[in-house]
This record gives sequence, C-alpha cells and structure tokens, in this order.
Amino acid sequence: MFRIRIILIVYGFILILSCTQKDRVKNKSFYNKIGYENLNKSKSNKLDIAERLMLINESFEKIKLESPDSISLAIISQKGNLHYLKKEKDSAFYCDKLLLKTSSSINSYAFAGKAHFNIALYFKSKGIYDSAFYHYNQSKNNYLKVADFSQVGRRFLSMGVIQQNKSDYFGSKETVTEALSYLQKDNDVKFMASAYSILATNHRKLLNHSDAIDYYSQAIKITNSEKDKLIYSNNLAATYIDNGQYDQAISLLQKIANDSILIRNKKEYARVLDNLIYAQWHNGNFPKTKDFLESLKIRQQNNDKRGLISSYTHLGEFYIEKNTKIAESYFDSVRQLSKTIQMPRAEKDALKFLMQLQPQNVGLRDRYVSLQDSLYEQELKVKTQFAKYKYDDKLKQEDILRLEKEKVENELEVTQQRNLKISSYAIGGLLLLISSFVTYFFVQRSKRLKQQNKTARLEANFETEAELSRKLHDDFGGKLNHAMLLLQSESNREEVLNIVDGLYNQSRDFSREINDVDTGPNFKDFLFGMMGNYSKHTRLIVSGSTEVNWLRISPLSKKTLFKVLQELMINMQKHSNATLVSFAFKQTKKMIKITYTDDGAGASNEALNLKNGLWNTEKRIEAIGGTIIFDSEKGQGFETRIEIPN
Repeated sequence: MFRIRIILIVYGFILILSCTQKDRVKNKSFYNKIGYENLNKSKSNKLDIAERLMLINESFEKIKLESPDSISLAIISQKGNLHYLKKEKDSAFYCDKLLLKTSSSINSYAFAGKAHFNIALYFKSKGIYDSAFYHYNQSKNNYLKVADFSQVGRRFLSMGVIQQNKSDYFGSKETVTEALSYLQKDNDVKFMASAYSILATNHRKLLNHSDAIDYYSQAIKITNSEKDKLIYSNNLAATYIDNGQYDQAISLLQKIANDSILIRNKKEYARVLDNLIYAQWHNGNFPKTKDFLESLKIRQQNNDKRGLISSYTHLGEFYIEKNTKIAESYFDSVRQLSKTIQMPRAEKDALKFLMQLQPQNVGLRDRYVSLQDSLYEQELKVKTQFAKYKYDDKLKQEDILRLEKEKVENELEVTQQRNLKISSYAIGGLLLLISSFVTYFFVQRSKRLKQQNKTARLEANFETEAELSRKLHDDFGGKLNHAMLLLQSESNREEVLNIVDGLYNQSRDFSREINDVDTGPNFKDFLFGMMGNYSKHTRLIVSGSTEVNWLRISPLSKKTLFKVLQELMINMQKHSNATLVSFAFKQTKKMIKITYTDDGAGASNEALNLKNGLWNTEKRIEAIGGTIIFDSEKGQGFETRIEIPN
C-alpha cells in the first residue's frame, strides 16, 4: 500500500512538471507570434511614430531578458530606432546599451555589431570622438565574425572620417584604404565613392594635389548620386585652385553652377559661387565685391558657419591690396567665428594673414605660435591615440584567435584520446574481421576467375569444334558426295579429279587450322606465313612487328594470337572481298597491341553479335585476360583492336 502511494505521488509530480513545461512552450509560442506581428507593424510608415512606438513597447514589456531570442533582440533594436526618430536620443541610447548587453549574452554578433554602431553615432553626436571610434571598431569586429563585409567596410569608413576630422590624415588614409578592401561593388557604390572622396581630401590636406585630383575624379566617376557628384566636382575644383590650375577650376565650376539640383541646395550653391569668384580673381579677371558678397549673403541666411569662414577668408584676401582695414576686419571675423565653432586651424590661417598686415603686432605672433604648438601637440596625441588603439585592438584580436585555436586544439586532443581508447578495443576485432573477409573474397574471386577462364576456354573449344564440324559437313561433305555421284554416272573423269584435288587442298587447310601452333623461336615466321597464305589475292601491310620482342610473349598468348589472327584472315577471305589488309603491332611493358584494318565490305552490329568465328575469337581473348574490340559498319570496311598479355 505504501509503495502504491509513493508511485502515485511521483506520477502526479511528473504530470505537473509536464503540464508546466507545455504551458511554457505554449506561452512562448504565443508571445513570439504577438511580438513578431507588432514588430512588423511598427516598421510601417503608414503609422505615425507614436503609434509605432506603442506597438513595440507592448512587445518590449513581454521580453524575457534572462532568456532572449532573435525576436527579443529585434524588438529592442526597433524600439531604439523609433526613439531615435523621435529625437529621444537618451532613450535610444538606453535601448542600444540593452541591445548590446543582451546580444552579447547569446553571441548574436550581427545585433551586437548594430548596437555598437548606434552607440558610436550617439557619442559622435555628443562630440566624444574617441568613444565613437572605439564603438565603430567594435561594430566592425562583430560584423567580421558573421562575414558581413559591407558593414565591415562602412565601419572602417566611419573610423576614417573621425581620423580625418582630427587631422590624422595619414591614419585616415590607411583606414579608408582598408574600407575599400571590404566594400562590395554591387551594394556599396555610394560608400565607395565616399571613400575615394575622403582619400582625396586627405591627400589635399597633405598637399598631394595630383593624388587628390585622381581620387576626386574616381569618386565622380562611380557615384550614382547627382547631388554627391556636384559636391565632389566642387571639391575637385577647389583642389585645382589650391594647385594653381585656375582655368580647369573655372571651367568645372561654370559647368555645374547652373545645375538645378545645386541651386536648390543653397549651402553647396554658395560654395560653388564662392569658389568660382575666387578662382576668377586669382586668374586675373578682377571680379567686383558684390560677386563675393552674394555667396556670403546666402551663407548668412542659412547660418552656414563653416561656409562663412571661407567667405570671410576670401574677402579678406581680396581686400589685402585694396583696403587693409577692411581685410583686417574680415580676418578678425574669421578668428571670432573659428573660436565659436572650435576650428583652431581656421584661426591659425587668419592669423597668418593678419601678421602680414600687422608685422609689428607681437600679440598676433605669440598667439600664432601658441596655437601652432597646441595644434601640433593635439594632433600628435590624436594620431598616437588612434594608432595605439588600432594596434592594441589588433593584438587583442590575435589573442582571441590564438585562444580559440588553443581551445579547439585541446578539445580535439581530448576527443582524439577518447576515440583512440575506443578504437583500440575495436581495432583488433575489426582487423580480424577485415582479414577474414579479404581472405574469403580473394579465395572466392580466384575460384570464380578460374571457373570463368575454364568456361571461356571450353566455350571457345566447343565453338571451334562446331565450326570445323559445319565446314566438314557443308563444304567437304557436299563436294565428296558430288564426286561420288559423278563416278556412279561415269561422267567426265577430269572433273572428278579436280574435285578430289580440291578436297585434298581443303583437308590440308583444315589440318592447318586445328594443328598445334609453333610457339618457339620460329613463331614470327609461322604467324606471318599463315597470314601470307590467306592474302594471295590481297595486298598485306604489316608495321611495327620488328619492334616486338616475340621471345617475351608467353606460349599461351602466342597460341591465342595466332588463332585470333587466323580467324580474322579467314573472315576477310570469305566475307569481306578486301583488296588491302593492314596489321599494326605495338608492344608495351605488359601488353601487346594489334590493330587490324581492311577495306572490305564490313559487317553490321547484328552480324558481329552472332555466334560465329568472330564471336569465338572474343572468347579466346577473354580467356587469357585480353580484350578485342570490333569497329565496323556495313560497307565501311572492318577494324579490330586487340590487346593480350605478353
């Protein structure tokens, strides 16, 4: 009774666990379905962002972060995207950090790469470029693990832009070149064009104008965006100006100045106008002040602070020889604005002009030297920082690969040792089984081959006997019977004698056919003598026989060869009506090969398959391990290829 109670309790406990597990699976399936539906709905542009965010929040609240799956990660990612679209950057940042933590816990490298990328964008928007650089690089590493090379190339590109903005032009060149090695021609044309443009700007900053011109030209050539093409063309024109190629700059700028796409983009339109007037002035065209002021006015209306620095600088240069006070005023404006938007290089360039206008102003000179030293120190620090970071990351990745390799090797070694132990117990029995099987197989095979050869020889002998019997009955017996009838009727004795003489010659031929073959040193003469007897009215050509070592050929092969060639000659004499017969001999290390051809009537496939003399030759050849191939068509001559062992 007690045992029955225990059994019932255990059974009930198992039943409860089973039901609970089923409920969990059912609930998870239901959650996945609802979550997936809401996820798809939240991507619809037909709904406003608030509605889309409400849908994704409903799914987000049901996420089990302790056991996430791909749908959970997709929901977190989409929630972050929607917060970003609502310009709720801090909420988006929270989602991105959660996505990174959750995806890393289950080694979802694609989502981890996306999380690092979004975090990098956040830090970039805050001006924290070293953190942005770090997360771009981590994003790149995660995408490398899933072989998403387009994303790898794009992350390299983003890192190169940061290096360029921090004046690390050499480092930027190296990083962007790496980007190009990963970007895909089919999907990343826009990014490849951007990469060429960044390389061009790096070379321009390093005063490598010819390389800059080449890279801008490549960017213009491959881009599919008309807007980007105009921007790259303007940059190319600016490089022509830097290099003193004013005619090329003017021609290019005039070509794009009236483009409707450019005119709608006021910022770029002002850049083109400013560069065009500046190039014309340097080329000796002497523009009016209002020409410079037109682009300045557009930039003021659009609050384009970087563009204003360019306009103020060009106006300052324009007034240096006309009115130094106005020139100084414009350069002072450059200094003030550069401090506002934190462009110390622009202030340094303005100070260079002001020192020319005010050579006795010690304060300007001291500020220039201080600024130059500060920029040099900062740029050196940035270059060292980026270079060290990339180097440390490279070492880290190498260590990870080394540890992974060691782990795999250790696991493999353990597995091999375990397998070796298992194999050691089985290998003895297996070897015994294999050896028994092999022995049995070869014994049976030997018996089977012997029986096959014996059968083939018997079939060949039987067929030879049958053939001779047919000849004796049909040819010899018929003629003998005819002679007897002539004698009984006392006909012409001369005719009877001729028949008897023919029968004698025919009996001699039969004797030659069935007599044993001379396989000794005279075999060659014996063989060719036979061939000559059957070719008295046919031209016989033999080639290659002198290269055959006839003493190497075994007696059995000689007998078989003689009988086979004899049958071919008999067949030729009786059926083919050939005028030319050819034998080609060739000897290899193991085989002797003979090719027989004649120009006779040939034979059909049906005739070749009949059990006649030719069929008998095939059996003879097979009995000694050789091959014979007949190649003939009716009316197309006859060819036979024979191979027999030496």
